Formats: sequence, structure tokens, C-alpha cells
Amino acid sequence: MSKPFIRKDLGIAVIGSGRIGTLRATMASNHAAVKFLAVADKDPARAKKLADKTGAQFHSSDNLAVISRPEVDAVVVATIEVEHTLPILQALALGKPVLCEKPLALDFAEADKLLAAAKQSGVDLRCGYSRRFKDKYLLAKEQLMNGRLGRITSGMARVFNSRSQAVATLSRLPADTSSISGLVYYIDLMHWLLPDNPPVEVFARANGGSIKGAGFANTNDITYAIVTLADGAVIDLGVCYALPKHYPSLGHAGRVELIGTDGVLIIDDDHTDQMMYSQHSAPHVYLPDHNVEMVFLGSGTPGDWALGEFQGPVATETRNWLDYLSMGRPCLLATGDDARRTIEITLAIERSLQTTAPVRLPLAA
Repeated sequence: MSKPFIRKDLGIAVIGSGRIGTLRATMASNHAAVKFLAVADKDPARAKKLADKTGAQFHSSDNLAVISRPEVDAVVVATIEVEHTLPILQALALGKPVLCEKPLALDFAEADKLLAAAKQSGVDLRCGYSRRFKDKYLLAKEQLMNGRLGRITSGMARVFNSRSQAVATLSRLPADTSSISGLVYYIDLMHWLLPDNPPVEVFARANGGSIKGAGFANTNDITYAIVTLADGAVIDLGVCYALPKHYPSLGHAGRVELIGTDGVLIIDDDHTDQMMYSQHSAPHVYLPDHNVEMVFLGSGTPGDWALGEFQGPVATETRNWLDYLSMGRPCLLATGDDARRTIEITLAIERSLQTTAPVRLPLAA
């Protein structure tokens, strides 16, 4: 006899009321299992604005006041990257599962602190890498799970974005030394697609000058890395965040290829299949003042608004996490260990760029 269907009601706290926090809170407010919503932001006006928009029952500029509400069962951490650690630790200490925006942390020390806290508390810690929830990549995962490509011998993932997106990222992460922050989605994607074949070596090269010319002297326009996996498979990873400011893509323009002993899989994710030109221009999901007349529709990295609903990877990812918490459905989000591995590869890429030599994995913590 099958188990009876049981749905657990949820209280959700969203820490950080910026662009992604707003999307997560909106999705939570629309989920059938969410009966209580609280939002926080260090700017109290922004927290109130999001609370009014989503119908949240509580808002504050004090993260802990929101996290510790007895009605709150789980926490979304959507602050800027350098402020992830404290709210995650606060939630874990209170036994509340966490969904953290990428990256989990900026170095091993912080990541290991968070993983140790999650292990000690026995609380689930997940990290948002939304490429896992794009239809194209979900279909790719299905083919690989069914062995249709045989043993994977090589692969490629490259992503392009505009320099306007790079400058926006660097404005909150001025110490970022390259455009690798966009590549992390595809590092995680390759790990998810090929989970039982860990990386053992990274070799990287970078070049460019347009972002340096915008005032970020340590940032490259383009980075390429060759990642060798344990069984000898070779993965080529490339990222460019320096396309012209008004390039028609409003987010990631990607391409992924996998070659196996029994087949090949080619995924065109450049969004050139749906183009629009309008004298009224089109908005950018991330950049509120960025408008373009020629646009690749559907190219917003987190997704897009359509008919009053947000559609796309971040919406699907949020629903998957809420379904997991409320109904026990399988959770596809990256684990804390997955997130640490992605951090390791980004650190190896940066080290290889600095030394101009291959870097062996695992790295010392």
C-alpha cells in the first residue's frame, strides 16, 4: 500500500530583499505550502517594500529577528556574496534548512565552517545553481542517467555575457579577479551531469582589456580552463563577460557539448531562436536601468516574467526546494559538498592563471 499524501505547511524567511531575494520571496508567497513569509534587508525600506509586494507577515532590518521567528521553518539567504556566512550559521544553529544563493562562500575557510555547522546540526544546506533547473539541462541529465552517450570522453561549456553585467557584479564584488563568477554555474552543471568522475587537474588562461578599461584592473574579459577528470575525460570551460554593453542577450548565452563512446549531445543555449526588435526596448531582469532594442527573448539568466508570473530556472528551482521541504520530493539543488567542489575549481582556475601552470586537485584547504 502506498503511503498517504502528506503536505507540511511551511514558514519561510528570505534574508536579502534585492533582485534574487525578491524572486525567491515571490515564488514562496505563491506556493501552496507556504503559510508564513518573513523578509529581511539591512535597508528597512527595502524589506518593507518586499513585504508589501509579497504579503509577508513580518519584515525587519534584523536578520536574526526574522530567522528566529517561531513560524519560520526554513531560510533563503539572498544577501550579497560576502554576507552569506552569518545568516547561514544562525539558521543552522536554530535547526532550519537553508537555501543559499551561489556561491556558498568565497574561500575554503568559510565554506568548511558552514559545512561543519550543517553536519553538526544535522540540518540540510543547499546552494542555488539554477542551470540544473533549465529544461535543456534537465533533458541532458535524463539522457546521461540512461547511459545513452556511453562513457563521456570530453565536454565543453562556454558562457557569454555583456560587460554591463560584469560591471554590475564587480560593483558588489570589487575583489573579483576575473569573470569566473559567471562560469560557476557551468562548473556545477558539469559536476551534476558527471557526478562520479571528480576533477583531478585544472589548467587556465585568460585575456582581455575592456573590463580593465572600465576601472577593474584585476579582471579579465575572457577565461578558458581545461579540467581533466579522474578517468581522463577532458572538459573545456570558457567564460566571457565582456560582450558589448547592448549585446542582445539579457543574461547567459551558453553552449554545452558532451561526447561519449556511444553518442554526442549538443545543447545550443544562445537564445538566438527568438529575437525581437522594438523601439520601446526591453528590460533586463538583473539591471533595472539597462534596456536594449534588439533582444534575444528568454535569455534572462534566472528566467523571465510572462503574464504576471515568473517563469524559468530560478522559479523551478525554488519550487523544487519548497516541494522537497513540504512533501519530501527529491531535491535537485546542489548540496554543500557540491558547492565546495565548485569553489575548489574556481580557486584552482585562479591559481593556474597566477602561476601559468596546471594545478592538481584536490587543493589543500
